[in-house]
Amino acid sequence: MTDFETQVRDAFPELESIEDEDLRERVVEAWMLGLERGGWQDISDIPYAWNIDEVTNVDHVRGVTRIAIDSATQQREFHGAGPDLDTIVAACLLHDVGKCYEYPPFVADDLLDDPDPRYVSEEIPHSISGYALAHEVGCPLAVQRAIPHFLGEVPTRTLEAELVKSANSASSNAITQSAMGITLQEWVEEYSQTS
Repeated sequence: MTDFETQVRDAFPELESIEDEDLRERVVEAWMLGLERGGWQDISDIPYAWNIDEVTNVDHVRGVTRIAIDSATQQREFHGAGPDLDTIVAACLLHDVGKCYEYPPFVADDLLDDPDPRYVSEEIPHSISGYALAHEVGCPLAVQRAIPHFLGEVPTRTLEAELVKSANSASSNAITQSAMGITLQEWVEEYSQTS
């Protein structure tokens, strides 16, 4: 039996930034469910993108989390805003958990078991299935609403949701530039399945 809990905790040391212990456990639970249902052997097997092998999803999720924490600090110290750090960290750590469901068709050799067809499909964008996982494990609505990161998925965006979205874009731009020599927008225009 694969120890997904240890994998998740080891992969994301940023979990310890979440002060609310219950929320921290819900984040871990969402990842464990996604990994199990997706049939994965190891959390590090999930790629950042189906056509970029140089960066793992874990690397990207950690990058997004770190960028968002830094941005929240600047918003507090420089602008006097009050974003909720637990919400930001939890949403960042969960913003791409849906790749557990979306990416199995692209990396079949990295799977331990057959993916559960009730959940796994490349037809459902990972931001939507990530939202569903966060909802299923009981994450607060503030976290759930900050997970979808494509335009139009959530009608009213909070400061925390905007931080997650902008941190995701910053990390993604760095990754596509370093891996492929193109901007995120160019990658989306050329390869995105959700555009």
